[in-house]
Formats: sequence, C-alpha cells, structure tokens
Amino acid sequence: MLTNKFQRIIADQQLEVSEFDLTKVCRRSEESLFDLESPLAQIVIGVRRCGKSTLCHMALRRSDIHYAYVNFDDERLSGLRTAQLDDVLEALYMVYGDFKYLFMDEIQNVKGWNLFVNRLLRQNVHLVITGSNAKLLSSELSTYMTGRYNQIELFPFSFQEYLELRGINSNALTTKDLAFRKQAFEEYLVKGGFPELFRIRDTKGYVQRLVHDIITVDIKKRFKIRYLDALVKIASYMIANFAQQTNFKTLAQHFGLGSQHTAENYVNYLCQAYLLVGISKFSYKARERVRDQKMYLIDQSLISAQNNSLTGDNIGWRLENIVFLELLRRKKTSNYDLYYYRNGYEIDFVVCERLQTVELIQVAMHVDTDKVFRRETSALVKAMKAHKCPNLTLLTLDSSRLHHVEGATIREFNIIEWLCRDELSAQQG
Repeated sequence: MLTNKFQRIIADQQLEVSEFDLTKVCRRSEESLFDLESPLAQIVIGVRRCGKSTLCHMALRRSDIHYAYVNFDDERLSGLRTAQLDDVLEALYMVYGDFKYLFMDEIQNVKGWNLFVNRLLRQNVHLVITGSNAKLLSSELSTYMTGRYNQIELFPFSFQEYLELRGINSNALTTKDLAFRKQAFEEYLVKGGFPELFRIRDTKGYVQRLVHDIITVDIKKRFKIRYLDALVKIASYMIANFAQQTNFKTLAQHFGLGSQHTAENYVNYLCQAYLLVGISKFSYKARERVRDQKMYLIDQSLISAQNNSLTGDNIGWRLENIVFLELLRRKKTSNYDLYYYRNGYEIDFVVCERLQTVELIQVAMHVDTDKVFRRETSALVKAMKAHKCPNLTLLTLDSSRLHHVEGATIREFNIIEWLCRDELSAQQG
C-alpha cells in the first residue's frame, strides 16, 4: 500500500517536471560545475527558492540524460522514515523504469538520508541532490561519503543573469543599452535576484514569507529552538545591520539571551540556512579570523522587505553586498580566498591566494568629493604597503578611470561595468 501511495506522489511530481520549459529559464553559470559522468554525487546547496531544482533539471536535460526524480519537500512525504526510503526507491522504478541517474530534491528533510545516499552510490547510481542547509550537507557528507561528492553552491541571480532575464544586452555600448543597464541595476539594487520575484507583484510580501518560513520551519525544526521570538528578532536585527562586524556579546545583552554562546548559535543557524553569509577578517591568526566576522545578506531583497525600510537607505552597503556576492560567485571557478581588513582603516575585500594578497577592493557610491576620495584611496594606499599588493581596485557608480595617488595606481571601475565582466578584475588586467 505504501508503495502505491509513493508511486502516486512520484507520478504527480513527474507530470510537474514534464511541463518544465527550458526555453523560459535563465541559464546559470553553475551548470558548468556539474560532472555528471563521474561517480561522485552532485550536491547543489543554497538558500530556499534560489533556483537549485531548476539548475539540476537544466543540467540533466541539456545532457540528454534519462533520470528519475523525487522531491522530498512535498507535504505528502513529510515525516518520512529512513526505513521507507526503499519503498520510495521501488516506486521510482515503477514510475520511471530502469534508470542510472536519480535526482533527489531537498533530501535533508529525511532523517538518515546520508546512509541511503551512500548505499545508492555503492550501487553505482549517479545522484543529483539539493539541500538548503549548508552545515547539514557539508558535515554529514564529509562524514559519511568520504569525498564522494561534488558540491555546487548556488545563490540568487547575479546581475548578468538579471539582465538576461530582462532581455538586456550586457556588453553593447550604445546609449540605449547603457541606459537600460543602469535602469536595470537600480531595480536589482532594491528588488534582488530571487527567481520567483520576476513573476509576482507583491515582492516584499514574498521575501517576508520566505524569511519567516526559513526561520520558523527550517531552523526551528532542525535545531529545536526554544526562544523563537528571540531568533526572529535577531534575524531582523542582522538583516537591518548587514555589512557590519558582529558582536555576539552585545547581541546577547540586547535580546536578553542567557549567554553569548546562544547568540553565536542563532547567528550560525541563520548562516546555515543561507540568510546570512559571513566573511572573515584577514589575519594570520585563525582565532581572529573566526571571531571577527562581518555578515552580509544572501540577497539585497532581504533589506528591502524589512518593515520601515526606505528605498534610499544604505545604498553604499547594498552595493557592498552585491560586490561581495559577485566575488563569491567568481570564487567558484578561481583559486582565491576572500577577507576584509581592519587596522585603523578598513578595506572592504582582500583577495588572497594562499594568504598572498593579489587584490585590494574598496566599494563606495561615489568619490566625487575630496573628503570621500581621500578616505577611500588613502585606505587602499596604506593597505598596499601593509600587504605588499599593488593591485588596487575602487568600485563606484562613477565612470571608470585611473588614479595615481602617492605612487600607487588605483583602478576605479563603474560597478555596473565590473559586474558585467566575466572574471575578477585582477585577472583581466
């Protein structure tokens, strides 16, 4: 009887997938990171609703692969026990026939999933898996799969992908194209890149519900949160104060938590669910790198969805957030690490290869006054001397140009132009 029930669920999901139209979706750069011919499980992780399932379907179908599919983020499969996974597998064979590839969506919802996955890998089944919790996947995969996986991290749409969806050319230099890109960036700065935001009107309500569900369902259920109200308030506070160094002691005191450790745990849960993304301070001491993290948002729409948030608030931090996420995207195909630096002055992003600094990046709205120009460029010059790195980049909303300051050459890029590049500016010369 159970198999019949599962067969019906999987058949319903198969029908839904069969209506999936590849011509109406944006191609994601992460598709190139799949290695579908290898025996490794292909694991796609990221925040809910960022397009993980669509990416996997695209990669499999464009490779002309016959695959079976089951989505565990289905209320009819809620509470599924480990012992029932074999019944699900039997139902998959009944619906799809023989298959060598199996795509399992949101597998993390099933307790003991890792053992089932490991068994299928031993049976030479090619697996594609998605999940919305960074630590759950990374820690359990490393423990039980001993390196038998290829992990692919996905974020909401980049600005280039946003342009593609809008049908705007990212390279043309006509006045019209430049104007369209500028207008699109002003929208992207506020609206963000969650794929479903393109098809709905109430974007603020959508993001609010998404954040609420991640906190009250995913995090609460996974970590058995006792003080949910405190977690909700901390999430709201962290979203409103993004791009800032986190002080856990202050958080604990402000929200009446029992200890600093509890505050650290709550922020860590928000990071694991991909609402927040941390960046460490550049230091040769591992303890300092862990302790002094700054927190950014997985998408700038989170700040726009805050109650009492004004569109013009924190534009500089929004720009910084977009640049940070773009650097993380480019990091996937480049061998570098990313930090910030603070030592009486601050550098937004320090790009390193084996702790050797290869680029220093500063982000600002404009440097059109002497005071702002001196502040941003003097920090870069000081950092150049401290890190012995002459590759200095300033990202603004102004025109791209070169600056010569105190014997240093600083390359200023318009952020829109920089986002439309395919590589890190340090690699393009």
